[in-house]
Amino acid sequence: MTRVSPPSRKQRLSFRLALFILTSTTLIFLVAFGYNYNYSKQLVLKNVQENAANLTRSLVHQLETTLSGVERMPRFLSLRLEHGQFTETELLAMLRDAMEANPDIFGTTAAFEPHAMDPDERYFAPYAYRDEFGELVLTSLGGESYQYFDWDWYSIPRHLERPVWSEPYFDEGGGNVLMSTFSAPFYRQTEASREFRGVVTADVSLEALVERISSVSLYDTGYAFLISRNGRFVAHPDQHRIMRQSVFSVAEEMNLPELRLIGRDMIQGREGFADFTSVHTGRISLLYYAPVPSSGWSVGVMIPRDELYADILSLNHVVLLIGAAGFSILLLVVVAISRSITKPLRTLVGATREIAKGNLDVPLPKARVNDEVGQLSGSVDAMRVALKEYITNLTETTKAQERIESELKIARNIQMNFLPKQFPPFPDRHEMDLYAILDSAKHVGGDLYDFFLLDEDHLFFSVGDVSDKGVPAALFMAVTKTLMKGIAEQEPDPSKVLARVNNELCLGNDAGMFVTLFCAVLNLRTGLMRYSNAGHNRPILLPSGQPPQWLDLPPGLVLGGMEDMPFQTREIRLQPGDVLLAYTDGVTEAFNPDQELYSDDRLLQETSARSGKSPKELVGELLETIRVFSSTAPQSDDITLLAVLYRGASG
Repeated sequence: MTRVSPPSRKQRLSFRLALFILTSTTLIFLVAFGYNYNYSKQLVLKNVQENAANLTRSLVHQLETTLSGVERMPRFLSLRLEHGQFTETELLAMLRDAMEANPDIFGTTAAFEPHAMDPDERYFAPYAYRDEFGELVLTSLGGESYQYFDWDWYSIPRHLERPVWSEPYFDEGGGNVLMSTFSAPFYRQTEASREFRGVVTADVSLEALVERISSVSLYDTGYAFLISRNGRFVAHPDQHRIMRQSVFSVAEEMNLPELRLIGRDMIQGREGFADFTSVHTGRISLLYYAPVPSSGWSVGVMIPRDELYADILSLNHVVLLIGAAGFSILLLVVVAISRSITKPLRTLVGATREIAKGNLDVPLPKARVNDEVGQLSGSVDAMRVALKEYITNLTETTKAQERIESELKIARNIQMNFLPKQFPPFPDRHEMDLYAILDSAKHVGGDLYDFFLLDEDHLFFSVGDVSDKGVPAALFMAVTKTLMKGIAEQEPDPSKVLARVNNELCLGNDAGMFVTLFCAVLNLRTGLMRYSNAGHNRPILLPSGQPPQWLDLPPGLVLGGMEDMPFQTREIRLQPGDVLLAYTDGVTEAFNPDQELYSDDRLLQETSARSGKSPKELVGELLETIRVFSSTAPQSDDITLLAVLYRGASG
């Protein structure tokens, strides 16, 4: 009798193994395919968002550049009218010169209050403009038929008391072009009051800007548009909407509440992304919008989502076809191979299951034949022994590493939680500006900075560097900072503050730790800065309009070294616009891959190249120069920078 049962069982096991392998491979492929598809979509979306944002900002910059250039002339003329008296002839000459110097301006006027220019004249508003041939023409506005006092271009800046752009309008009498007007008020300053005298305007054509925005083309049907501060379309691929409809009228007409919300964000000067079904194309699109700050207008860029992913979908169809063909071939190969390897591997199943459960003492069956399965059995046993040894070593190493990481984390938290992080720190104080940053090294050190107001007129600030690293340095830094603030609030003299802090730190300082520190008290009303030093690096003084220089420091030993050490206080009077830069040695002692120091000279040169920057810009750019200099070299010490700008009592 023929035995057919064993072959039948072998065939079923082979088929099941083949099915398992193929199913697993299919799942892996589908997961990888899905991940690749979603990641590709996200990557494309991210790139498109960046490109849309860059394009929108570019359009905003072009608009802002043009409008800012137009704004300068009315602002300048309004200042001249505020600080001088001019005859009618001189005023006309000023308007004519302004028009000749600004070819982008279509027309300009200086409109005065009733009887402000001439006691006998109620209306006085000479107007210079370009005719159809580009020639300058002088005329006069105002009269019973044109009482310009009630027009928006005059009344709005008068009531708001600031320069404003008008809503774009279609000037049928000025060449049938889309225009906007910038109006700057001017005043007469008296001892008792500030009296409004009139406005200076500049008319500018928006045709070129509108054409530039309307011509933007993204993918097949993407486009850009521009709305005014009231939401009216100024530029749009649909010419029928320009100056005839607004975002809100379209939202009401088509019952689109989400468009109304987007329009509200745009006219409120916000910037952002939104998913929205385009009214123009009827397709789900990505919308990015950004404001034009000077005029209150807003630019939007619309990109259809299906066009973003068209190439990805086409590629995925090809990948799916190739994958289906590959799986058909793989099925045949796996079924054939699985029959030859399933039976001998069953002898290792029990042992490997125990190893998988964590039982590394389980014995493995002896291999009878030194074939691949025998070699695999030997390898599994060697792996079991090595894994057991490795886990033992790893457990010890992990415990030690966890202790180190815990210490560093504690030190880092102690260090950072004691430092002020809000900038600007005193938003309601305009006499000064201040910015500081601490960039910690991998191993936590003890750098510190601090600043606070002693009273309404005095700012205390300090920068220091604790010796040693880790938790002891962080704790020593925290103690130093707490002592500095507590004593400074009682004793305004910087040298006496350092003397008292030094004595306190020396008490019980068995570890011999110390801290270098520079501190100063700045009189915000007079600019007088009183300062003292305890072995710290020389700060850099950046006088307004002059090259930077090292601040002359008094001698002084480090804090915590010896008790009853003397410290000195020196004074210097800061002028409005002066900047003081304090730092720690992590700046000048930063290394590059060639083991070269950043050095004092380089710091002075880089600071000089950034004279006139705000404290935040100065600190940020100096930190970037240090990172560029260090390149791939590891950071060996904390880097701390603090910059104080004195603006003067008037702010």
